Amino acid sequence: MDNNNTVDFIENYPMYEPKDGEEYMSADMLEHFKSKLLAWKDQLIEEANSTVTHLKTDSDTPADPNDRASMEEEFALELRTRDRERKLIAKIEKSLKDIESGEYGYCKMSGDEIGLPRMEARPTATLTVEMKRKQEIREKQGVA
Repeated sequence: MDNNNTVDFIENYPMYEPKDGEEYMSADMLEHFKSKLLAWKDQLIEEANSTVTHLKTDSDTPADPNDRASMEEEFALELRTRDRERKLIAKIEKSLKDIESGEYGYCKMSGDEIGLPRMEARPTATLTVEMKRKQEIREKQGVA
């Protein structure tokens, strides 16, 4: 599977439809995000296992130097992708812990609601759009 399948998965996962007057991060909303995060994590793990199998079965070194270079580049790209996904799994696990602790969906800097649309688009978000923008500006200025 290529990295685009992960994006497709998140984009195609059903959106949460809040009921009239429903409180932000209600039990139903939290259950939705927990299911979404667990399904995403399972998919990433499945893709990682597929990569391991692929690397084991296709590791015969071709005699042609060009073919060998292409294969090595393909493997390196696949491993970089899986490394990014490994980091994403850690973020997913942190989000699942935040659901359990009651901190999910709230900005780590301001304490404000991150908002349902942002959480649907990026279920591992920990900052509001405004706080994320401020963080990025500080990083660009070298003030971490």
